[in-house]
Amino acid sequence: MHPLPFSGGPTYAILFWATYALWMVLETIGCGTKRSRDTSKARDRGSFRLIMLLLWLALGLDFALSFYLPQATILWKRTSIFFIGITLMLAGMVFRFYAMSVLGRFFTYDVAVHPGQTVIEVGPYRYIRHPSYTGALITLVGLGLALGNWAGLLALLACMGAAYAYRISIEEAALVSALGEPYKEYMHRTRRLVPFLF
Repeated sequence: MHPLPFSGGPTYAILFWATYALWMVLETIGCGTKRSRDTSKARDRGSFRLIMLLLWLALGLDFALSFYLPQATILWKRTSIFFIGITLMLAGMVFRFYAMSVLGRFFTYDVAVHPGQTVIEVGPYRYIRHPSYTGALITLVGLGLALGNWAGLLALLACMGAAYAYRISIEEAALVSALGEPYKEYMHRTRRLVPFLF
């Protein structure tokens, strides 16, 4: 049996590709509509491009390793792992776009500070500073589990962990510079990605 999850039949393939396509479509639409229009306010320092570059590298590695490194296939409860992966992908998408909606007009795919921007502390922002990135990482964990390869999952997390670590440092520096003490106090009260932990 081939290590890819949808080798189990057309239902697996349809479910996987439909979930993957939904994720791609939502992110493409968001990326096209939620970018800073005024480049004079952009403080991105290449972080958006780095995220895109490492995302495509990570996806390529995950798919390639799933095909060409069957030794790293997740064999334990394979069907359950596949459905857990799909569930995590959907949950990550929902959480990410919920976080984006809470931030409203202040959310952009590139780092930018808007006139009148304030510290948002409602919804998931009450506990973590970057819930949209948390949602993205949950989605990627789900993708790695659905494809069912430990090496591919590790490649996804290594690439995107590095990308988001850089992005968060740039974003928080920009917000501290623009919002000052209120954002510093907010940083002391919250975690970056996981409530009460990290």
